[in-house]
Amino acid sequence: MTEHEQAGAALSEREAAVLAYEGRSWPGPGAKERAIREGLGISPVRYYQLLNALLDDPRALAHAPGTVNRLRRIREARRTARR
Repeated sequence: MTEHEQAGAALSEREAAVLAYEGRSWPGPGAKERAIREGLGISPVRYYQLLNALLDDPRALAHAPGTVNRLRRIREARRTARR
């Protein structure tokens, strides 16, 4: 699938839910991890793997540009800090 075709395809329910969870504010890290396990039925490790892949997906950018751009900036800052 080309990037253009991929951009026109919709996100899966799980992908959209991951972006929605990331767009929420949480009272603490434990609450978020518990919600990931209970609400999405996946481990936090898998959640963050999916989220990281979504940051490079044009469909995710089209779906939640504010969230994706914020997370891309954070990821880039971490990469720069490690150098």
